[in-house]
Amino acid sequence: MNNNTSKQEIKILGIDLAKNSFHVFGINNQGVKVLTKKMTRHQLARFCAKLSPCLIAMEACGSAHYWARKFQSYGHEVKLMAPQFVKPFVKSNKNDSLDAEAICEAVQRPNMRFVAIKTEEQLASQSLHRIRSQLVKSRTAQINQIRGLLLEHGITIPKSKANVHKALIQLLDEANTESPLSDMMKRLINDLKTHLDHLEQRIADYDHQIKVQANDNQWTILLQTIPGIGPVIATAMMSHIGDITLFKNGRELAAFLGLVPRQYSTGGKNTLLGISKRGDVYLRTLLIHGARSVLQNIKDKTDATSCWLKALVARRGKNIATVALANKMARTAYALLSTGEIYNENHGLA
Repeated sequence: MNNNTSKQEIKILGIDLAKNSFHVFGINNQGVKVLTKKMTRHQLARFCAKLSPCLIAMEACGSAHYWARKFQSYGHEVKLMAPQFVKPFVKSNKNDSLDAEAICEAVQRPNMRFVAIKTEEQLASQSLHRIRSQLVKSRTAQINQIRGLLLEHGITIPKSKANVHKALIQLLDEANTESPLSDMMKRLINDLKTHLDHLEQRIADYDHQIKVQANDNQWTILLQTIPGIGPVIATAMMSHIGDITLFKNGRELAAFLGLVPRQYSTGGKNTLLGISKRGDVYLRTLLIHGARSVLQNIKDKTDATSCWLKALVARRGKNIATVALANKMARTAYALLSTGEIYNENHGLA
């Protein structure tokens, strides 16, 4: 069968993505294979540009959002799926051809879950968070290195950034004649302090960008009305979730973030374990940190959520209550994004 005939008959095209080598698998309306071929980046773009509008399916992996937007510009319908949902459809051995065929098969399942295609703005926001997260890790590592090196000289510094900065200023003060550090050690510590100050400045710059971004979008402004959610969580949530309509309810969003119990049930016996921890680790961590901040300030509050939290802490402890509140925050975020309503702490109460 020639390429022209294949192009006209293709209704679903599965593409196994890679860096330079791609494999495509196409079927017609009757589900019959009409194309299986290996292509380069240039060949794939040219092939899809000339192809009649059809459904293109891919795994949500590296470069998937770029190709999805590109194929949409050609008039195709594009759907992305998580790789773990495609794997069961791979027959026997694994290779690029069978992967493309499995993608083509998986996209036809009526109950398949799809991944929202991110816009360039969402990807840029996500990149901002990833860079900031890496800088925070570098700052923590730098602080720990400074504290460790000074400990070898008999100098102990309590935890926290503020204590480290305060101690460094005193140690490096030229007027401090009682410093136990040699001139060489002072120069080395000064270099580390300079690097730490640089990291602090970069993190502050990114925090400012996130705050500006959060106050420039109606949905992130709406999310910030929820206790425990600030600019960082609001922008991270909007960049990661994408299209809220892909979730049927708030529980699906909480499950997507790994904040619901992992289940291992059989024979009518239900077994619920700890939270599944599926989905994005960064966003789940932010929500739990936000929940922890709320939990620390409920002592004198009498609203419905605070009363519920106090009872939960007394019954199950702070850690479980923190995760439960993070789950509740995710569900509340879904409700606000779905309805456009502002958060009301006494919603549903007489």
